Amino acid sequence: MKRLKTQVIVNPESAKGQTRKRWLQIKEGIRTFIQEFKYEFTEKPLHAIELARAAIKDGTELVIGVGGDGTMNEIANGFYEEKRIINPEAALGIVPSGTGCDLTRSLNIPSGLKDAMKVIIDAPSCPMDIGKVTFRSRSGEPEERFFLNVADFGVGGEVVQKVNQKRLERKASSYVRCLISTMIQYKNKHIQIKVDGRELPKGEYLIGAVANGGIFGKGMKIAPQAKLDDGLFDFVCVKGMKFLEFCRHGWKIFLGTHLTHPKIFLIQSRRIEAVPDEDETVLLELDGEQLGSLPARFEIIPRSLLIKGYL
Repeated sequence: MKRLKTQVIVNPESAKGQTRKRWLQIKEGIRTFIQEFKYEFTEKPLHAIELARAAIKDGTELVIGVGGDGTMNEIANGFYEEKRIINPEAALGIVPSGTGCDLTRSLNIPSGLKDAMKVIIDAPSCPMDIGKVTFRSRSGEPEERFFLNVADFGVGGEVVQKVNQKRLERKASSYVRCLISTMIQYKNKHIQIKVDGRELPKGEYLIGAVANGGIFGKGMKIAPQAKLDDGLFDFVCVKGMKFLEFCRHGWKIFLGTHLTHPKIFLIQSRRIEAVPDEDETVLLELDGEQLGSLPARFEIIPRSLLIKGYL
């Protein structure tokens, strides 16, 4: 690989603060492969967006993120300004160092530092699809964000909110505990959904997963056939289920065998709109971060972002 102007963006709080403690080791590991690079730590929410945007506008050709899915989401958003990509030739590399690293599985990026750096050095810069979503922010105002992996509305948004509030380690058991406790109290939501302009039957829904990648929730194979470069979302919808019914079948998501259930369907699409009843609040999460609620509009942007990985 030719020498590229490189910026490393580090979330020191990722992996429950272990990234900060291990930074000297991580830095020397990166230097084994890339001798010259700048690095900066994030200091607040959304800071990675600012750092990535400034770096790319300054001519950076390779941005390496050190953190989890939420960090990579912010960095990817920094590749864009005013809804347009700043430099189509700039690429994103990933050093997984978070408690949630589902995107890396779809990209075939290993978790170890040395092996992840080999991917950054050896893998081609592949153009991947990204999702764009307009939704209602926590303050009630319209907001627009890009996402890399999966956006999810319904019970998934509630689970992520609970995980974040409790600051649980984002391993599968944490998600399962929060999922069960949320499902006990959760009421299915009435949502009107349009897929590529076609209205689905209005009714009660439990989950709506707008999947670019196939895995979320620390290993749940929500869309097992999803591809990051096919120009399509795999939209997985779960109709209303009661707690016991979900317990009998929900575990199949970890195996990717849930799509045969009569209340679960998959539609490949480019645009999705989801609008709840006026008295319903339906939470939304993007790449493992709970950021707002419905109504929302999702759009695929084909092959928009260069990423170091094996699609």
